[in-house]
Amino acid sequence: MRNLLVRLRYDGRNFSGWQVQNDRRTVQLVFQTALREILRENVPIIGCSRTDSGVHANEFCVSFRTECLIPCEKLPLALNAKLPPDIAAFDCAEVPMEFHARYDCRGKQYRYLILNTPLRDPFWHARALWYKYPLDAVFMDEQAKDYLGTHDFSAFCAANSDVADKVRCVTQCDVRRLSGEESMIGFTVTADGFLYNMVRIMVGTLLQMSAGRLAPGSIPAILSSRDRNRAGFTADACGLYLNKVLY
Repeated sequence: MRNLLVRLRYDGRNFSGWQVQNDRRTVQLVFQTALREILRENVPIIGCSRTDSGVHANEFCVSFRTECLIPCEKLPLALNAKLPPDIAAFDCAEVPMEFHARYDCRGKQYRYLILNTPLRDPFWHARALWYKYPLDAVFMDEQAKDYLGTHDFSAFCAANSDVADKVRCVTQCDVRRLSGEESMIGFTVTADGFLYNMVRIMVGTLLQMSAGRLAPGSIPAILSSRDRNRAGFTADACGLYLNKVLY
């Protein structure tokens, strides 16, 4: 018996998130189907997170135990021959038997992409948020620094979340125009954990500050309020990418 960790990338446009759902195309269902064909066994798989419908991943980690002896370097090749074009495996490693892709995760990094141009670009459709009004990435970066540290992020969590502990530690938070793609702004945030819609609300808040609907420097007061109504809107899922998983 071996415990394997596979790293995936996927374009979330045509997926209803990670978790298996009735009559919906999900990443878990598609991956499980391909894996079953290769291993010739039905193994339970553990995902590192539960991404929402339309959310993408530059790195998504899955662990599972198997009796199959296929070498780690060959498994991604075998999987990619079975997987559809919008999902691919790019790495596989053997891990200790007690390793768990979700519970052993120390943190994650997300990136949110904003296409900041007056005219929309069809090649970025459903892969970035199109925002046609001018944005000052330096201003947004300055405001985003107020997210750093350990805070109760209740104000940045979907109102219907039933998570009791909403304290998270944000260790990195940057807003940059991407090198070689000046029309694209990237919001990158790393934390020990994330709440439901947390990154998308963080982005929506920065956009409303940019538009003058929220005052500069208001993030600390919003955090202290723990009131979802004080924060900005929930930005569309299309711009969100799970970028790195930290173990």
